[in-house]
Amino acid sequence: MRTAIIDLGTNTFHLMIVEGSEILFKTSIPAKIGMGGISKGVISEEGIQRALGVLRSFREIIDTQSVSIEKVFATGTSAIRNAGNQEVFIQRVLDETGIKIQVISGEEEAELISLGVKQAMKIPETSMIMDIGGGSVEFIICNDEKIFWKQSFEIGGQRLMDKFMKSDPISMRSVQMMDDFFRENLLPLANACHQYAPKVLIGSSGSFDTLIDMQYMKENGQLPASDEIAFEYSLPAFYWAYDELIFKNHPERMQIPGMIELRVDMIVVAICMIRFIIQTLDIQRIRVSSYALKEGVMAKILS
Repeated sequence: MRTAIIDLGTNTFHLMIVEGSEILFKTSIPAKIGMGGISKGVISEEGIQRALGVLRSFREIIDTQSVSIEKVFATGTSAIRNAGNQEVFIQRVLDETGIKIQVISGEEEAELISLGVKQAMKIPETSMIMDIGGGSVEFIICNDEKIFWKQSFEIGGQRLMDKFMKSDPISMRSVQMMDDFFRENLLPLANACHQYAPKVLIGSSGSFDTLIDMQYMKENGQLPASDEIAFEYSLPAFYWAYDELIFKNHPERMQIPGMIELRVDMIVVAICMIRFIIQTLDIQRIRVSSYALKEGVMAKILS
């Protein structure tokens, strides 16, 4: 039986079609439903139109791949979760595409992300998973057996860009203000890290994928193979990428081998957050998982 899984992120919509545990098809398309509205707590009319355009194309693929509409699992995250016009948005999507959206809480999102990451790699030691979305950021402290602590923070990339990225390249003053903002808003995370002392950061998907692509292009002149889903990523490699990204403007960042249009701006605030986490929480090792929320949904459906 074929199943379609849709992750309706704040920045990007992802579609994955599976049969059992076999992935038959995957695509990601920017819908940017957070742009122009997320800081006001709504999905703008332009955002709704972009969403409908992407979901119409997804519906065509779903039909072509012979997936029945009852077997489509569409998950709404931060931008939809916090939108004042959530019900209107969900109804319009249902009316125009037949796709029914289920909005999940930040807690559920964190749990599904950890489940997805565990499909990509073993987590023998206490580690901290970090998933940077456009609307929210999820942190999960866990190992293979157990989740010790998890929380979703509504401080994702689009929100950070709206708040801090007033120039391009970003100003050092803005970077300092962001550090102060993280210090204040991520206090529960700092307390949890003090309690559980994770030394390994596992970045899931998104901006972390792009950092891996940049590293592979620099070292090997090519992108990683599509079936590679788990990576080791050194601290020196991270700091090289940080210097590459923080001082360049949009066109200059686009010239970096491995960069994609989808992430070229949001990766600036994302990398500032990653640096803050590494430095303030004494992270000594970085791993990256290409699997995240949608693979977690797949694992849950299979179980």
